[in-house]
Amino acid sequence: MCGIAGTYGFGADTEGIARRMSSALAHRGPDGEGLFADGETGLAHRRLAIIDREHGAQPMTTADGRYTIVYNGETYNYLELRAELEELGHSFRTDSDTEVLLEAHAEWGTAAYDRFNGMFAFAIHDAETGTVTIARDHFGIKPLYYWIDPAAGEGAPRVVFGSEVRSLLAARVFEAAPDHRAVYRYLKFRIQDDDSQTFFAGVSRLMSGEVLEIRPDGTEVTSFTRLQEELREIAARPSRAYDQSVVDEYRERFQESVRLRLQSEVPVGTSLSGGLDSSAVAAVIARQLREQPGDEGYSAVGSRQNTFSAVFPNSSNDEERYVDALLDDYRGQITSHKIRPRPDAFLEDLHDFVRTQEEPIISTGPYAQYAVMREASDHVTVLLDGQGADEMMAGYNPYFYVYLRQLRRQKRFKELASEIAGSRDILRKLARTKFSGRTSVPIEALLNSGFVADHSGEKVSSVQDDLKERLLEDTFRASLPSLLRYEDKNTMRFSIEGRVPFVDKELLKFLFSLDESAIIHDGWNKRILRESMDGILPDMISQRRNKIGFTTPEGEWFRSIAPQLREVFASESFASRPFFDAPSVLALFDDYIAHPENHGTLMFWRLLNVELWMRTFFDDAEGAVRALGGSADEAATSPAPAPDAPRAVPAVEPAEAAKSDYVANPEKELDLVSAVDSRTWRRLPLQTALVSREDDVESLVRERVESFAAGLPGDLVPDGAPWYFVISEKIVAITQGRSWYTWEIRPRRSAKVLSRFVSRTPAGIGLGDPTTMELAIREVGLPRVLAASAAGAAGKAIGRKGLFYEVVGANVRAIDGPTPYSAFPSNVSAKLPPKDPDAVSARISAAIRGADIPTWLRDSFVGTVVMDANDIGRNVLGSDVATPHENLEATFADNPLGQGRQRTPLAILVDLGIASQR
Repeated sequence: MCGIAGTYGFGADTEGIARRMSSALAHRGPDGEGLFADGETGLAHRRLAIIDREHGAQPMTTADGRYTIVYNGETYNYLELRAELEELGHSFRTDSDTEVLLEAHAEWGTAAYDRFNGMFAFAIHDAETGTVTIARDHFGIKPLYYWIDPAAGEGAPRVVFGSEVRSLLAARVFEAAPDHRAVYRYLKFRIQDDDSQTFFAGVSRLMSGEVLEIRPDGTEVTSFTRLQEELREIAARPSRAYDQSVVDEYRERFQESVRLRLQSEVPVGTSLSGGLDSSAVAAVIARQLREQPGDEGYSAVGSRQNTFSAVFPNSSNDEERYVDALLDDYRGQITSHKIRPRPDAFLEDLHDFVRTQEEPIISTGPYAQYAVMREASDHVTVLLDGQGADEMMAGYNPYFYVYLRQLRRQKRFKELASEIAGSRDILRKLARTKFSGRTSVPIEALLNSGFVADHSGEKVSSVQDDLKERLLEDTFRASLPSLLRYEDKNTMRFSIEGRVPFVDKELLKFLFSLDESAIIHDGWNKRILRESMDGILPDMISQRRNKIGFTTPEGEWFRSIAPQLREVFASESFASRPFFDAPSVLALFDDYIAHPENHGTLMFWRLLNVELWMRTFFDDAEGAVRALGGSADEAATSPAPAPDAPRAVPAVEPAEAAKSDYVANPEKELDLVSAVDSRTWRRLPLQTALVSREDDVESLVRERVESFAAGLPGDLVPDGAPWYFVISEKIVAITQGRSWYTWEIRPRRSAKVLSRFVSRTPAGIGLGDPTTMELAIREVGLPRVLAASAAGAAGKAIGRKGLFYEVVGANVRAIDGPTPYSAFPSNVSAKLPPKDPDAVSARISAAIRGADIPTWLRDSFVGTVVMDANDIGRNVLGSDVATPHENLEATFADNPLGQGRQRTPLAILVDLGIASQR
């Protein structure tokens, strides 16, 4: 496939760099023709010609030698532009669109680019000014990446650019590194391609409608189009009334958009998912072949249209019946090719698939298209599909909610009532999702706390009550760019040109001139497309309600290949990344293996995708294959573990420096003067390994105290100074079996509702999580929780705090929920307070007195304290000492055990007395 690359400002090395970049694109071309690397301009190109194959070779230079272009894509209105340029005196040597773009630039400069209707990424070198101009089409259908040397300083910049990130990496002028912000936003918010920063540090993408001018004195990125502003202006005008003439005009415009994208000297086919959008494209072509055979505008299709469909027999998302419905209507005009992707083939292809995408993607769904493109490359060179219709005509359920909010904001209550009635099934689906039994684990609990802290300021927002503004946002930033990226990567991988008839600026302008009811009406989206396809598409497609689209049955696939995926999450490389909390991920994935019905897979895919991307681009090119347990055959036949089989603790945990027993935690003080009794207290936090319900707390404490005493420095605990052993209530609760992974708790509906009214604090969520509210209900009963809730609401009304906990009781106050910044498993656990903490304290004290420690240390031991402490409060839950609880709580005023990943749930607390008396 076509690919461009180039350099600027590298002096004598320009040609060598350009050739290396071009070689990175070499596998894209179908034949080895068209490679160009020029030492003077630094431009490189790998071309698959579509229009004027004989004479459209690149690079192309104007007759006067001033401008040279390398170009990736097609411009569909090039004949109109050519006629206009000929009237202005330009002459042409070829019939290609490439020369039209070049002459248009020579005539109008960058102002010409807004005239182009198509998909393009190109670079134009101006030999007279020494400027290189690179540009990307209005929607960003064709990609364009660049790196600007930050060390170049003032004067001439050093820049490399290309159609693929790999071409930039091949230049070997900078060191590849992941961009941590991009990784975080992908893992946290499921977004990518929404701004100029790629997943590669320092590598930027040119956004849709942008141009980068590289001049001897610097660089500048600007927009060459006002398309988005124009669309807003069109939407603000009085809307055209919706009637049959509007439907007819849309049909004609859509058919013309399809016809324009059939311009080709190579075979053209269609990607057919069975959904409304791709079916509409295929049906328009098939209908024309049936009604007007021999139409020159459809000659590239041939006498029969080749369609390519990914089908998944007996799967929950199989679209085959919809594909077959279209084939039945146009059997004489369509030759169908059905591709049946399988999970074993997915494993075999996974390394190449990750490499092809270059950056992480939203799900495994694009693999279905990858498999289709591979098959299609044996039959056609251009493939049309329905990409973009969802973003332009509200194809996803969230658009309904946006429209309902808009109608409410605009006080159009009659229409609002009609839309609510028409959207009943969609609203019911939303309610079922909110109250489903699916486990919800915040992604922060699965990520490295430092990584999360570094990016805690990242926020993402979207338009919530303006349908057309939301469509603009998703078309140009939030949704469509990522889909266009993976489509381009898949097509380039198999030397195919992908074309998208719905992504047409004139078609979108027409849509925005209409009222929103042309898009959503009576609970149906894509209204105008559905009605324009009446009599062209089978009713079961034009009137289908559910949307599946071109995707894989990811949940079913993950269940069948779970053992191979688990190997990735249990690997040393995964644990060593600065992004993940490997033990938490592995624990959650083990529960997925045992209870797949309780979990979605999208979060697992994102974690997996980042790890395989890191291996592919930063570790070892073969690492991704090895990580999946050998060959695909081995992976396909590997037996899955029994659902109830015990799971091992992760063999590798993130490397953390061990803390000395004899120093304070970072950013904490060793000694504290109590505000209650004015005594000085020394706090010595003790680090532990992970504790589970199988551990015996007395044995654990005895061994830990013996270890502490064995290396105790001389004056750290003065001879005769009273000392206490403090243990976090979390450890006691865990060993008593009163702590659960959040996914083991199945909150009832009342718990989900009540938890929404609880305020959360940075120190913990309290009962503000359905899992902790469920534990509260189990502990004291729903009636008492409801009574406490009523008391709390009344207290807020009169300005009195704490009434909720006064009514519900201290045991509920001590319930802890998952805290992302805590060490595993506290970051993914919820727990009840320990049972009978006074008795536990007495048993622990007996174990300490029986430990192998010096006599003087044993004699000065006072007893044990079970403490619930965090950054906003302390509470002694139990002890076997006479010291007032208030005094003991004051010794932990600064929470010396920490709130994060310190893993110090134990402490030696030494009473050093009043300073004036020592």
